[in-house]
Amino acid sequence: MNDLGQAAVSAEKAPRTERGRRTVRKLLEAAAQEFGERGFHEAAITGITARAGVALGTFYTYFGSKEELFRALVRDMSDAVRAHVAEAVAGAPDRLAAERIGLAAFISFVRRHPELYRIIEEAQFVAEDVYREHYLTFVDGYGRNLAAARERGEISDGPDELRAWALIGMSVFLGMRYGIWKPDHTPEQVADMAIDLVSEGLRKR
Repeated sequence: MNDLGQAAVSAEKAPRTERGRRTVRKLLEAAAQEFGERGFHEAAITGITARAGVALGTFYTYFGSKEELFRALVRDMSDAVRAHVAEAVAGAPDRLAAERIGLAAFISFVRRHPELYRIIEEAQFVAEDVYREHYLTFVDGYGRNLAAARERGEISDGPDELRAWALIGMSVFLGMRYGIWKPDHTPEQVADMAIDLVSEGLRKR
């Protein structure tokens, strides 16, 4: 996830020291384990602090409740996914190459962080606004990248927002199938097949 997770904490409780930022990171990582294994309702603050190796009072220094930490975790995980994919595609020569590299990077991320799916999906019932924020932020950036690719002549003209939703939807379900349920192909193999579909379509040539 993010190195320090400071952006996940409310402004009034944001850590002011390096030690505090490390503590927040420990709590976020412990929360990912606790929520990922037990779900929001069964997860306990004491379980999170035990995993993090911090005192209960330390938890309340940075978070007011279990829900507040959960919301922070969803934002942190969302930031981490976007950062991971953005770093992977930074040197891509064109948009279709970026799609291949980005999808492979996403599936690889999911395999290392399988708790991502349970936490993000549970967010729609625990903190729907943060759940929507997760996807809307993805779509906003994705749409801008597609628009830039259109302007460079790398892809055909078309509706950027609709395309962004379609490509993100594909990534979500491919990540679930090949990242978590049955990883029987490498991330690169999945990306090659999926982006061939995107670039060539279903029409018989």
